[in-house]
Amino acid sequence: MTIIVTGGSGFIGSAVVRNLVADQGESVVNVDKLTYAGGTAATAAVANDPRYAFEQADICDRTAVDRIFASYRPRAVVHLAAESHVDRSIDRPADFIETNILGTYTLLEATRAYLADHPTEDFRFVHVSTDEVFGALGAEGLFTEDSPYRPTSPYSASKAASDHLARAWHHTYAVPTIITNCSNNYGPFQFPEKLIPVIVLNALSGRPIPIYGAGTNVRDWLFVDDHAAALGLVLRCGRAGESYAIGGKNERTNLELVQEICTLLDELLPDSPYVPHVSLVSFVTDRPGHDRRYAIDAGKIERELGWVPSHTLASGLRRTVEWYVDQTEWCMQALGGEAMIARQGAHGC
Repeated sequence: MTIIVTGGSGFIGSAVVRNLVADQGESVVNVDKLTYAGGTAATAAVANDPRYAFEQADICDRTAVDRIFASYRPRAVVHLAAESHVDRSIDRPADFIETNILGTYTLLEATRAYLADHPTEDFRFVHVSTDEVFGALGAEGLFTEDSPYRPTSPYSASKAASDHLARAWHHTYAVPTIITNCSNNYGPFQFPEKLIPVIVLNALSGRPIPIYGAGTNVRDWLFVDDHAAALGLVLRCGRAGESYAIGGKNERTNLELVQEICTLLDELLPDSPYVPHVSLVSFVTDRPGHDRRYAIDAGKIERELGWVPSHTLASGLRRTVEWYVDQTEWCMQALGGEAMIARQGAHGC
């Protein structure tokens, strides 16, 4: 019996796949549509493992999803397939409504039908969401599992809707769902439209490093491998019907984050003509509805499941920046050969 990971070719999903197969010895089927942000490179490390299988499919396609359930007889689903870029959601909200809401509905219904024919008390449906569903915090306080939902972008609204579906299918149909809400992920293989890759790649090429507004927006940063380990614990030990907030305890303003990355680049590339790289910073018009601050209280998952992040922001950033410095070719291929994007990426899971 295997674990279905939807969106397993994406940034967070591929980290989950690698963790489950290589570290946990689990059998995994990766279900991914392979949209612009997905690719095979991030799962290459496990591609030849007999415990790994790949199915290119759209989670909105009920026939395809039913076939995959019937073929692999899963004992769990870890649902990460989603449109996740806030800026894109502002420009093209329909894609987010379709994948994030309709796709989640389709998976939940397929799971419900599957469990009707294959009842088991051990099945789990882990729905991976974001802290952005809670809206913005003030200068103080932290998001918890009990925080009210106040989404402010098409992306966060679509993820909030999918959270509500997962919770409703548990209470109405007894589908054993668990919801997780994470803070901002970063690490290798993140598609080069997000904030940290944009900073590094623009700095490497001497392009302006764009920062929305005054750069005072605050985010809590979580290294992607720590998030993958947390999801593995939730899958194994989490309680159906519960939710778990997962954060890195690494709050930074966007400007502070840019400055830290530029300092790393100055150290790694002392002969670059763009040293000091912070001189490339350019403040640009803020995006609509830009939430001021997110931060997670991860106390519940720490107390109940024993999870703590293994990376500080300093150690995680160093690994991430070194990876992007070494992988500029991968980044250009991911971007389809386009020039380095010159606008700041949004923040997502």
